[in-house]
Amino acid sequence: MKMSRLVPVLLSVIVLSFPLIAGDKKNEGQASSVSFVVLKDDSGKPIRNAAVILHPVNQHGKQAKTGFELKSDNDGKTHFDGIPYGTWRVQVIAPGFQTFGDDYNINQNEASITIRMKRPQEQYSIYEKHDGSGGSGGTGSNSNPPPATDKQ
Repeated sequence: MKMSRLVPVLLSVIVLSFPLIAGDKKNEGQASSVSFVVLKDDSGKPIRNAAVILHPVNQHGKQAKTGFELKSDNDGKTHFDGIPYGTWRVQVIAPGFQTFGDDYNINQNEASITIRMKRPQEQYSIYEKHDGSGGSGGTGSNSNPPPATDKQ
């Protein structure tokens, strides 16, 4: 009699636990092979030892705390096999260049991403004279005040 009670209980446990075991198989087995090429924007020459950082991004645009970091070789290339399909935030950091960042949707078996790095731009100062801006130049104070008018 104990065995007859045990069979329905075990059967219920198996049926109820199936969704937990199966999990979300929507993207299971779908992974991509992604190649990166990091180049100088002005000359098109490769940048070696650039850090290519990958973070998965959820549907709300928030990046996960986990990720991968790759380094480019002498030809500016790096490669990663097995990136799951979805949106990935790619950051590239190289000394002497502006940090690059953009989101990419990986949805193919193979993907190739070329990143062109720019040199840092000159800082803009309100204290310097700029062409066509009518800036005062110098120290920031008005060195040539308008003439005083006497109104009576």
